[in-house]
Amino acid sequence: GVLLRKLCNPLAPDLREMARHTKKVGITGKYGTRYGASLRKIVKKYEIQMRARYSCAFCGKQAVKRVAGGIWQCTAKTCKKTMAGGCWTLTTGAAATARTTINRLKKLKGEAAAEDK
Repeated sequence: GVLLRKLCNPLAPDLREMARHTKKVGITGKYGTRYGASLRKIVKKYEIQMRARYSCAFCGKQAVKRVAGGIWQCTAKTCKKTMAGGCWTLTTGAAATARTTINRLKKLKGEAAAEDK
């Protein structure tokens, strides 16, 4: 292994000492020096969100992946549900706000109906 490689070529780098791919740029390293650092930083944030796995609301597994813009699919063998969401993340801030508003209004409507009876 490592000892034999050092004996054959003492100048050969140890596997643990080899260079890393990227330190800061991460997934946006594919763009090289193009487009400017600020834009690459913004794109990095979105690309990490886009490629991440999210938890499925139906089966509970961490298996939801992006299929296309706004289309997300659970990759679990037992689930395979397709759902609509945000373009870059499964849920958006606006969708969360709308959901809480709808639930609050439903609750108020239910309480008003209970008072009338």
